[in-house]
Amino acid sequence: MRLAVIGYGARIRGVLKYVQQANPECKVTAVVDIRKDKALSGTEGADEIRLFDTPEEMLEQEKPDGVLIGTRCSLHTEMALKVLPSGIPLYLEKPVATTMEDALRLKRGFETCPSPVIVSFPLRVTSIVKLVKEIIDSGKIGTVEHVQAVNNVPYGGVYFHNWYRDENETRGLFLQKATHDFDYINHVLGLRPISVCAMTSKQIFKGTKPAGLRCVDCGENKTCAESTVGTPMEQEWPFCSFAEDTGNEDSGSALIRYETGMHVSYSQNFFARQKAGSRGARFLGYKGTVEFDFTTGIVKVFMHHTPRVETYEIDAAEDHFGGDAALAENYVNMIRGTEEPVSTLDDGLLSALLCLKARESALTGTFQTIDWT
Repeated sequence: MRLAVIGYGARIRGVLKYVQQANPECKVTAVVDIRKDKALSGTEGADEIRLFDTPEEMLEQEKPDGVLIGTRCSLHTEMALKVLPSGIPLYLEKPVATTMEDALRLKRGFETCPSPVIVSFPLRVTSIVKLVKEIIDSGKIGTVEHVQAVNNVPYGGVYFHNWYRDENETRGLFLQKATHDFDYINHVLGLRPISVCAMTSKQIFKGTKPAGLRCVDCGENKTCAESTVGTPMEQEWPFCSFAEDTGNEDSGSALIRYETGMHVSYSQNFFARQKAGSRGARFLGYKGTVEFDFTTGIVKVFMHHTPRVETYEIDAAEDHFGGDAALAENYVNMIRGTEEPVSTLDDGLLSALLCLKARESALTGTFQTIDWT
């Protein structure tokens, strides 16, 4: 299987590792990347990969079996719209759009050219989420009438030390992080969100250090708790997270109402560290509650009317708790024509819409309706 990549960065290289594990016959044969002199650095078999200036040129000359898009987020929509008319199975990184205009453009483009697309939402296909959904679908806890979800990110520095700190690129951390959580919640519930209100704060990663300051050039790099000097991240996370040009909120919360009238509370944080890190949710019904945490791999079911607690332990897996490997296998089978995508572009568009509306709510202090008008 001949694969083409648009935006050959670290994230998509990680995905390709799992794609090639799923089928060793998958080979990258074409790359479109603006860093022509560095794009293939360290890539095994780089001499056999053709570099192209544009997706159009690549699609015309190479005719790959599959295309993967791993550009920076603001280009996801633009690149996807170039690939969709080809009908070639597409692996699209999240978020699928970073503005309302792009989300609408992508929605219309997909309606015109409904090609096979899988969106990078690995959490919904992890063993732990599958188990939670199985328990809920069984009716054991009754219908879900409330959800409490959290994501305390212990490695949150990534959003303030490198290119992610550019809020013009990220459009805030609902799109960068909550997009995953909103997707798995939507998937487990099987319900349609209809409105959202949200709030964000920036209390930690702000300051008066000069714009563009690098940790290595700062006189406080020996005492600052966020310094990356002398760490494995010194090159990848070079900038001061307390500089005046550091973007992104460092915490955010959202209340989401669903079509049945029930609601979800979600909160994320980017300065929790060490064992304070956690990611998971509680799904509450009248008969019982099921809760899980990705970081511990523990699922618990609390029955409300009998003194019984069931505990399940899921072995920890690699990237995104094993979800990346599951998505990669699904993508390979999409190329073969034997499976439909487990995480569709419609799913990606809904999550992006929810994130965009949450951001708008936080900026304006208003409730936002989740629709395409």
